Order: sequence, then structure tokens, then C-alpha cells
Amino acid sequence: MNADAITPPMSAQRAQAIAASFDLRELPPDFYANPFPVYAALREREPVRHMPDGSWFLTRYADLVAVYRDAHTFSSDKKVEFTPKYGAGSPLLAHHTTSLVFNDPPLHTRVRKLIMGALTRRAIAGMEPGLVTLVDGLLDRIEARGGGDLVEDFAAAIPVEIIGNLLGVPHEERGPLRDWSLAILGALEPRLTPAQEVAGNRSVVEMLNYLKGLVAHRRHHPGDPEHDVLTRLIQGEGGDQLGEHELLQNCIFILNAGHETTTNLIGNALVALQEWPQQKDWLLRTIGAKPDWQVLEPAMSLAVDEFLRFESSNQLGNRRALAACEVGGVPLPEGALVTLCIGAANRDPAQFERPDELDLARANNRHLAFGFGIHQCAGLSLARLEGRVAIGRFLARFPHYRLTEPPLRGGRARFRGFLHARFALA
Repeated sequence: MNADAITPPMSAQRAQAIAASFDLRELPPDFYANPFPVYAALREREPVRHMPDGSWFLTRYADLVAVYRDAHTFSSDKKVEFTPKYGAGSPLLAHHTTSLVFNDPPLHTRVRKLIMGALTRRAIAGMEPGLVTLVDGLLDRIEARGGGDLVEDFAAAIPVEIIGNLLGVPHEERGPLRDWSLAILGALEPRLTPAQEVAGNRSVVEMLNYLKGLVAHRRHHPGDPEHDVLTRLIQGEGGDQLGEHELLQNCIFILNAGHETTTNLIGNALVALQEWPQQKDWLLRTIGAKPDWQVLEPAMSLAVDEFLRFESSNQLGNRRALAACEVGGVPLPEGALVTLCIGAANRDPAQFERPDELDLARANNRHLAFGFGIHQCAGLSLARLEGRVAIGRFLARFPHYRLTEPPLRGGRARFRGFLHARFALA
């Protein structure tokens, strides 16, 4: 298969045409295939763009960092934005306005503290042997079949198991988790279709019904709060406990946040290496014939961070201005809704040299794939571990893998990844 078919090029003229009428609710198919030329055109001509719906779209690295840093002015609370989108009383509204990522302190602070207490450096290190066993088992099955799907058979199977372990979801009950997650996160797209709304609401209800039983069981049979996030959320800390609604909705958040982004990291990385064969060859030489993964950890960490920068799993973030302010020299009114384009910021030439090139040895890679400030991803160390183990062991085992047909993109603006990427081992 021709690697050029994976990410088709876009002419400067076409990118400028899309940028001139840029509207997240009306995006053409070629944007989803390759949004980065459009982001570059916006960053050069209109880095703080006033959108047709009255919101503002930011594409410069420095502007995103400024907004992330100023949590007092820029709120993550989505009640104002999501109520008209999902409708008062809807399951999607109840979920997305209660989850950690779409809230401000004090709820954000309480929940994040509880989650972080179970994601210490020691706890994450303790997960590595089980992760290695999981990955090697998936690779065994792939080898027996002579190939498969990079997403379904590998990338998506890893975070579902890891987050399932964190919450203590029985193995035989993990089947629906991926579909629930895709539906709930799919409803975050800028343009919500009726089908997405129905699927999202149904998935929230089904997931809540499942979690109620899981929580009730864990209350009577608690796990180790040093490792079991669900037990930790139930028991609270320092006398501070979450209400049942907060608890259940943030369990959904943990499952979703840890699943989709890590799936995209692994899938995007293995596809990108097909488009950048010189980088693949460099990484294979670095790994060597008999890899010592402990020695290789710094090199693999650099590579994972570059994959995250190059095609960020989460491309968009949102904030609301609580007061009149200024961003990038542009005045914003109180109440302004702001979209932070992480995908554009991570390709900003003012911050990154040769930003449109994949460079797995890139140093000082201060990308924004995990956000920044008080809302920086709580599971970033776990995601990096999953990326290092999954990508490294896949390459060491199958250095000559190749795609057998053009991979299928997810067709979403917020989350960038593949639904399918079929491959053979030689």
C-alpha cells in the first residue's frame, strides 16, 4: 500500500479556502483527513479567529498556554455551553457537566486529588509487569493470525484492560466499555448529529446502570485504595467524600479519558511510522535485536512524546471567559467561549523546529497533548507507560509490519485517531 494514501496532502490554496470560512460545525471531508494545513493557515492569518457561532478559535502555542495558565479568568465549567447543546435534564448534560475535566475547583480539586492518590509513581511502576503480559498476549494472537487490525486487535484492547483494572471491572464485563466510550465522547463533537445524541444519551444511561452495581459491590468488598481508584473514590480522603452522582459520573470519565486518548496514541504512532519509514528505521535501530527496556526508557519516552505532539489524540479543548480579557492582542468579552486547538499549537513553528516533521529524537518537546496547568491530564504518566510498552514491544516483535489497505479515520475533529488500520506482518 502506498503510504501517501494515509494522510493526503492539501494545497495551500485549498487550506486557505477552508480557513477563510472556517466553521467547526461545517467541516469538509478533506479537513478530517489532514487538518494541519488549515490550522497553519489560521495561525498565520487569523490566530484568534472569531467564529460564525460567536466563539473564538485559538491556534498559537503561546495563546493556549496563556489561557491554560489563567484558570481564574478561563473556566472549564461547561454548564452554560452544554445546556443548549444537550438539553436540560439529558443524561449527556448530567455527565459532561459533572466530570472532572469539565469543572472548576472545588469539585475538580477534590476528584483530581483522589484519582492522583492511586496514580503515584510507585503505583504506575507496579502496573508495568501486568501491562507487559497483556501486550505480549495480544502480540501472540496477532502473530498466530499473521496480522490483524492495529486498532481493534491491539491499540484499543490495551487501555480498556488497564482502566478496567484500575476500577476493578471484572474481565468478563468489559465488552461494552469501548462502544460506550466512543458514543459518549463522540457527542462532544462541535456538530452533534441526532444519531450521536441518541447513542450518547443511551450509553450514559447504560454505563450508569452498570456502575451502580459495581459501586454497590465495592462498598461491601473494598479493594486496596492505594491501587484501586474506585475504592479510593468511594472512601474519599480526609473525611471528604463524593456524592453518589459525582462518584458515578467521574467513573465514566475515568473509563473514557483513559481509553480513547491512549488508543489514539498507540494507533496513530504505528500508522505514522508507515508514513515516516526513516523514523521507523531509526527507532528499530535504537531498540536493537535484544532490547533492554529499562535502558531504552529515555529514548522510548522521547518517541512517545513526539507521537503525542505530531498527532495529538485530543485536538481541541474549551474554556469560557469569566470576565472581559485579551488573548493574543485580541479583546474578548465576558462570557466568550474559547476553543483551544491543541493540534495547531503542537505544530506551531514559533515553538517547534520543523513542526510538520516527525522527529522521534526531538528534545525539549513541551507539547500540549496532555493540556497544561491545573487541568493537565491526571493519567499522563500511565499513558506514557502504555505508549512505551505497546509501541516498543510491537516494533521489536513485528519490525516489518505493513498496512494492507488505507486506514479508516474516525472522522472527528476533537479526537484524532483511526477506527481501523488493517495490517500484515510482512
